[in-house]
Amino acid sequence: DALPILQTKADRLVQKSICTSLARKFPLLTVIGEEDLPLSDVEEELIEAGHSEEVLKHSCPAQYRGIKEEELVVWVDPLDGTKEYTEGLLDHVTVLIGIAYEGKAIAGVINQPYYNYQAGNDAVLGRTIWGVLGLGSFGFQLKEVPDGKHIITTTRSHSNKLVNDCIAAMNPDKVVRVGGAGNKIIQLIEGQASAYVFASLGCKKWDTCAPEAVLHAVGGKLTDIHGNAFQYHKEVKHMNSAGVLATLRNFDYYAKRVPEAVKEALVP
Repeated sequence: DALPILQTKADRLVQKSICTSLARKFPLLTVIGEEDLPLSDVEEELIEAGHSEEVLKHSCPAQYRGIKEEELVVWVDPLDGTKEYTEGLLDHVTVLIGIAYEGKAIAGVINQPYYNYQAGNDAVLGRTIWGVLGLGSFGFQLKEVPDGKHIITTTRSHSNKLVNDCIAAMNPDKVVRVGGAGNKIIQLIEGQASAYVFASLGCKKWDTCAPEAVLHAVGGKLTDIHGNAFQYHKEVKHMNSAGVLATLRNFDYYAKRVPEAVKEALVP
């Protein structure tokens, strides 16, 4: 059965805040958000006019210094892991902002608003992970799964026979089922999983743009299940119809184990 499309008030408010703030500051940007919302009548308290001094300490990589505002496409998922959010699994939830140039994800932000929410009153709530190709990724401690261990992270709420067959073919030591594409990429870069395998429809460009950039900036790889790179130009179809395969290291180990039947079922 198809799951209902969940949309919460939080989704709508976060998207209004991000998209309207970007549109005001960078009026020539193309911004594509998950929710189809008008940018008019947005409360002033939702507008973010500031910037991060910490981020601006870094120099922009030379290959991006001449880019014009109108050449960029920003993909926004205001609340990745909505189903988990409604179920109180708050550590699964991320806010994703990906930046693409010439169809390629070049920078991304993964905000975890509820990071540390169970760590006690003294813990700092929330964190922001960000990355730029040619610069690196920041806001976390890069860690790898020990050599020889094959831990797969996959969908918690959208599993099916195709997904499970693909995972089984990779002979994993462990399978971790969690919500949210952003959350799964965090598992890869923090050494909780060695591959993110999702052999199904359901993932969209706003789910993968920011995570892809963060992962690629530390030497990882994210593609569809065939190994094809995603395109993020403004006219591209939103659905990632051929699934997702991502790793921090050893991409080929997993890619060559994707069954032919899975590839045939998932057409790019």
